[in-house]
Amino acid sequence: MHGARAENGPFEAARKAIWAAPPNEVIAVAADVLGRHGCADTEVLMVDYRQMFLVPTVSAGDDVSVDNTPPGRAFASQRTIRDDGEGLAHLPLTVKGERIGILSVRLPDGGPLWLDDFAGVLARALKIADQATDMYRRLRRRTRLTLAAEMQWDMLPASAYQASELSFAGQLEPAYAVWGDAFDWATSGERFTLTVSNGMGSGTESAELTHLAISALRNARRSGGDIVEQAELADEALFGRHRGERLVDALLLEFDLSDGRVRAIDAGSPRITRLRGGATDRLGFEPQMPLGMFGDTRYVPQEFAVEPGDRLVIVSDGVHAARSPAGVVYGDAGLLQAMRATRLQDPPEAVRTMVRHYVGFHEGAQPSDDAVIVCVDWTGRDAGAGKDAGDG
Repeated sequence: MHGARAENGPFEAARKAIWAAPPNEVIAVAADVLGRHGCADTEVLMVDYRQMFLVPTVSAGDDVSVDNTPPGRAFASQRTIRDDGEGLAHLPLTVKGERIGILSVRLPDGGPLWLDDFAGVLARALKIADQATDMYRRLRRRTRLTLAAEMQWDMLPASAYQASELSFAGQLEPAYAVWGDAFDWATSGERFTLTVSNGMGSGTESAELTHLAISALRNARRSGGDIVEQAELADEALFGRHRGERLVDALLLEFDLSDGRVRAIDAGSPRITRLRGGATDRLGFEPQMPLGMFGDTRYVPQEFAVEPGDRLVIVSDGVHAARSPAGVVYGDAGLLQAMRATRLQDPPEAVRTMVRHYVGFHEGAQPSDDAVIVCVDWTGRDAGAGKDAGDG
């Protein structure tokens, strides 16, 4: 810690105060701690479910757009932004790549040297506190979630992750009314496993179907099974419940973190595109049966390799098959345009921008299907060996 070394005592006291706070009082304690160290007008802005606005949690102020505002620039760039006109500093609150929001404080005297480190502690405390109170989830909602969306968001893992080998991000749309589209991921030892899935139908029936599929995939994965065993258990579980009448499309990927080899099972409609240098290629695999079709399907993985600098973008059919009001298919041109336009952005911001582009493509019309967009940047273990895989 850089600033903490200069003021170890005050920082340690501040850190202990945050960790001792009850889950629903973490933000209030943070504001009190910073106030005693010369910071004024402390505000914690949490990003809403759609990642379009930053929602105040201390004051009764208006929501702040992520686009074209100082707090929004701090969120998008993941750098501290100082608004000299207002005397404010806006610091990202991020945990292992997952962007929680922004800490904004007024610093008349420059503030404590350990402010950056304090923001890291606050972000981790909020991440943990979110599991023990509904307070932060209520604050993040700019409108009520549908029941299906509630089910999906409760099931999802973190929306982003960063390690030395790779960086990942995913997002659902419509964020407040999604039903069957989802993603899941986990890292353990030498593997990073990623699944993008799409349960057929709509509403809570679709959400329940996806929930059963992901629970079966997780059960096999957490028992040590690879993606073949995961797919086969999910297929068996879905068939046992719906006898082939309700299916889940899925793309399963298993990254070997040591060398970039990827095993893939294409069991439906999600598509994967690779950006390598200036080239954009859709990766095609031999299609296999959707999960739940027969219950005894034997899935066969295929392999490809990623290289440092590669970006993989995975989308559900709600994205690549979407049509504009004029009947133009988004996957024919719009998707590639969005991917190329976001090539220099980190995955969380690239996904946020692609979702915004996808929504704009519909020209104000309501999409006919829900959608998921996932982005993975591969750094590689050797290339990322010296990179700090902390909370940046």
